[in-house]
Amino acid sequence: MKQVAILGATGSIGDSTLAVIRCHPDKFNVHTLSAHRNSDKILALIEEFAPKHVIITDETAYRTVAQSCNQTHTSLYCGANALNAAVQDTAIDMVVAGIVGNAGMASVMSAVEAGKILLLANKESIVTAGALVMPLAEKSGAQIIPLDSEHNAIYQCLPNQYRTGHRPQSVAHLTLTASGGPFWNTPVSDFESITPAQAVAHPQWDMGAKISVDSATLMNKGLEVIEAHWLFNMPVEHIHVLIHPQSIVHSMVNYADGSVLAQMGTPNMQIPISHGLGLGQRLSNRADLLELSEIGALQFFAPDVKKFPNLALARQAIKTGGTAPAILNAANEVAVAAFLEEKIHFTKISDINDRMLNSMQIEDVESVPQLIELDSIVHRRTRDFIRRLG
Repeated sequence: MKQVAILGATGSIGDSTLAVIRCHPDKFNVHTLSAHRNSDKILALIEEFAPKHVIITDETAYRTVAQSCNQTHTSLYCGANALNAAVQDTAIDMVVAGIVGNAGMASVMSAVEAGKILLLANKESIVTAGALVMPLAEKSGAQIIPLDSEHNAIYQCLPNQYRTGHRPQSVAHLTLTASGGPFWNTPVSDFESITPAQAVAHPQWDMGAKISVDSATLMNKGLEVIEAHWLFNMPVEHIHVLIHPQSIVHSMVNYADGSVLAQMGTPNMQIPISHGLGLGQRLSNRADLLELSEIGALQFFAPDVKKFPNLALARQAIKTGGTAPAILNAANEVAVAAFLEEKIHFTKISDINDRMLNSMQIEDVESVPQLIELDSIVHRRTRDFIRRLG
């Protein structure tokens, strides 16, 4: 049985991972779980799975869990340092990195340093720290399997025994698909009046507010282009994007001989997670099976980068290199939050991202503490800039 650590067990990635594991109790044992504040949910998971270790990163939630936990075989720990140490346990075979944002970056680095099989759903660790993560994986022998549906689709379509970070010479380019969000077909003249409620109403996926807005501005796809650059050692000019409103083809690999391999499936995260946990074996899950006759037609359109400038900004950040992707990612977080709070118009998100990306000094990426400090600086400067906009 594979011993699995699930970081961010109470979030959406944790939910989907545990749903797959419940289908295969003979193949996986939940060794370690982590949570931040959701004490009720982690207590229920402790009762169900009896993990050996549980790490709670919020002190108040830790005290609540410690007072209520009746599982004598589970050891409880508090804080990020305990989380980073836990993933290096030699008993753990696989680490599912489902913690959102910079909070998950250090534990990803710890798992990679320990040479684990890493099922990666933490976008920031690759977008901002790809220059650190990928060389470290090469050195430690860690196997990184992306869980984002687009990158997992590419991973599935690459040759057997492929390792992330190594580009097969037979690959001409990669094609990431994007749903386009709710506005890909909306006239740009209407963008000024877009409301937060409209922007979070994603047509295909049930996502949080921030990711839904990123999908609406195509920033989410821009960040995925940055991820693909690092994960698959692919020059940015060889990473293409197509709008695919049906969200059935999750991405494609275009080979030098003219062949195109695509991975298709219903929009359900259990599918890429099943592939990751199965290490290439096809594990059953509770996702609906795809019926193409019910879909009828699959459509593909070139994205309009003038209408959605965030996609071009992401490509610029890759070409600039260094801390540019980290600056873009941090500025976007603040800009999206300001839009959701109705402090700025929808069109200002990309304007603010452009301003911050092109006004801050770019440095080489050297460490996680450097990136965390930079994130704080960019957040502060972006908030100040938005306040000056008035």
